[in-house]
Formats: sequence, structure tokens, C-alpha cells
Amino acid sequence: MTGQPREVDVLIVGAGPAGLAAGAELAAADAGRVEILEREQEAGGIPRHCHHGGFGGRLDRSAYAWASAAGSAYARKGTTGPDFARRGVAAAVAAGAALRTGVTVTGWAGPRTVETTGPAGPEQITARAVILATGARERPRSARLIPGTRPPGVYTTGELQQAVHLYGLRIGTRAVVVGDEPVGHAAVATLRAAGVHVVAVVTDRTAPALRLRSPRVPLLTGTTVTELTGRRRLSGVALRHHDGRTTTLRCDTVVLTGDFVPDHELARRGGIVLDPGTRGPAYDAAYRTSHPGVFAVGNLLHAVERAGYAAQEGRAVAVPVLHRLAGTEEAAGAGRRLVVDAPLRWIAPNVAGPDGARPVGDRFVLRTGRRLPRPLLVVSQDGRELHRQRLLSTAVPGRPFTLGAEWVDRVDPDGTDVRITAR
Repeated sequence: MTGQPREVDVLIVGAGPAGLAAGAELAAADAGRVEILEREQEAGGIPRHCHHGGFGGRLDRSAYAWASAAGSAYARKGTTGPDFARRGVAAAVAAGAALRTGVTVTGWAGPRTVETTGPAGPEQITARAVILATGARERPRSARLIPGTRPPGVYTTGELQQAVHLYGLRIGTRAVVVGDEPVGHAAVATLRAAGVHVVAVVTDRTAPALRLRSPRVPLLTGTTVTELTGRRRLSGVALRHHDGRTTTLRCDTVVLTGDFVPDHELARRGGIVLDPGTRGPAYDAAYRTSHPGVFAVGNLLHAVERAGYAAQEGRAVAVPVLHRLAGTEEAAGAGRRLVVDAPLRWIAPNVAGPDGARPVGDRFVLRTGRRLPRPLLVVSQDGRELHRQRLLSTAVPGRPFTLGAEWVDRVDPDGTDVRITAR
């Protein structure tokens, strides 16, 4: 069904930290009509149901302009996720952005025209610039291909946090957490806050990526989940250890954490080129995708980084969008792909634009698939070394590390892909 046509200057799809920050920055810069669409009934993204602290603290305080009062208790200690989300919504609305919740973008009707459905019925919205900020999601049990029965009691971290903090549901009594990333540790905290005994944290990695904040919770490394058991309710998690032993942990709840993937369905439907490493849109340092006038920010690009980092990108995209609106945008061109070799998993941004633009913070973000003690990162193109950098710390799975961007202007725009290796 063709919807009622409308036009705006900037259309932002997604009202999480990145989308709200982009809306606040652009509206404050008089970018015209800035409209933010959110399919949920409440804006704010994942932080809405992350009741732990740390949002807007030392690592995040530069991300939101409304949270950068130097020396304030908020800037020093951060705040909870729901408060962080409320501040983001308030900043976007106060700046003049139009925020519409309960509106789902269902597809594309043109290069910068989207089809939506919501309380006002179907619409077609055409924008001079579109910003995709659709975020990321955890893969559920079905996508992880874990065998066994299908009893109640199986959650992702997001489902757990919503059940506990948004709906006040009773979870269970004994839980196993699968995944040794920061989000897995947040799941442990949520379970304990709900009065659930955490039997163990399980990871298939041979060494822990992080130290558990609660030493009373066993961490089982080199361990794989082979089956979930139970009928009317989950009764156990079957495990295989790296030495071949098998055990079953008795529990009525299991939380599958991490394994984030970008929520890229809308980008894929629009024919936007995706990066094979991140599985989000391929993009350059100006957040330009393969479609002129369509930008992307936040965890859609790199599942998954801190909320403050996503918001920082939302603020940063305002500059290239304003250039687009003013007609002063540099020609994006094809750019050169940035390709990583194993054990590196991905790099973001993953396109070196012909204009030599550098990423926010003058740093590229990378992830690794295995532990790398003080790796030497080497950047090369067509056999020519562009840059090398020794990390002073260990790169571990589940945690980002960075690569300086001073080599970007040495990329040959007529050359082949740029390769990044770890030695």
C-alpha cells in the first residue's frame, strides 16, 4: 500500500544513543526538519533496560554534549542506562528534532525515500539525507543452533534485562550464563539483582577475556554448550569441556549473551553494500554508505560497542550530513576497502574514502578472534607498507582496540584493497 508522501531534511531511523545524538546535534545546527523514527513505543535504545551504572562516565562523557559538565558527579561516575536514555531523548527534543515512536520503516521506495507504518498509517518519507541508526541485536538460541528441547527459561541478555527491569517478571532460581564478554557480566549482575543464583559462566574460549566482578561465580573456559534439557521448564545445560569431559549443570534458566549482529535488514533491503567482517554497512570515516545521501552510525556498523561510543558517532555524523545539505560534500567515490587478516575479525570504518577523511578520535576500531599479546599491526596496500603500530597491551576477544589513522592519506585511491595484519 502506497503511503501518504512527506518530505523532511534529515530522516534518522532508530532512536538509540546514536540516533538521538545525531538528531540533537543536527537540530541544534539548524539542519531544517530533523525527524527521528523509532519502532519501539519508547525511545532510548538498549540503555533503557540496562539498570547498571557507568553510562556517561569517564569513557562516555565526551559522547553526549548534555553530559559533559567537567568535574560533575555525573561526568565522574556516570549514571544508569535508563537515565542516560532519558537524557538523550530530552536533548534531541529540546534541540528541535521531531521524535516519533511506534513507527516502523518497512522498506524503500527510492534512493532516499522510505516506507513506514505507524499510528498515522502508511507513509512515504523522502529526505535530503538519511541516517541509519538501527543498532544491533543478540542472536537468539535458534540462530546459534544449540540442540535440545525448547522449554521456557532461555533468554538473551536483552530479553533478561527487559523481563527483570521493565516488566518485573520472576525469572527462576538457578541460572547459567553463556558468554564471557562485558554483556555477560551485566547478565550476571541482573540475575543476582533478581535473586537468582548464578551456577556458572560458560565460554568456549580457553582463557577468560575479563575478570568476573563476582569471584563467587565459577568461570568455565574451553567449554561448549551441547544441549538444553527439560520439558515444561529448562532443567539443565549439557556441556563438553576442552579435554573431552561432559557434564550437565542443573538449572532452570540460561542466558545466551554476546554474539551481537548488526540490525542490518533495512540496509540490506536498500541494496547497501555490507562489510563481510562487521556484517553492517560498509562505510568510510564520514559515515557514508555505498548509497549517496545515506549515512550510518552506531552499533549498526560494529556490533557492539559502548553506548557512549555510539552516541559519539551520532554527534560526529552531523558534520558530513551538514555538508551534504549545503552542497559542499566531498565526492565519496568508490574508496578502498579495508580488509583484515585472521585472527583479526573486523575493522571500522572499513572503507578509506578518496578525500582522506579520518575516523572519529583519529582511530580505527578493531576486534580479534583470539588473544594477542602486544601485537604488531601492519597496514599495507599492493605490497607497500603504509603503517605499523605495536600495541602496548594485550588484545583480547570481546574487547575493542584501536589503530592510529595517520596513514590514511597515503592510501592509493587507484590501488587495491588495504590490508591490516597482526603479527
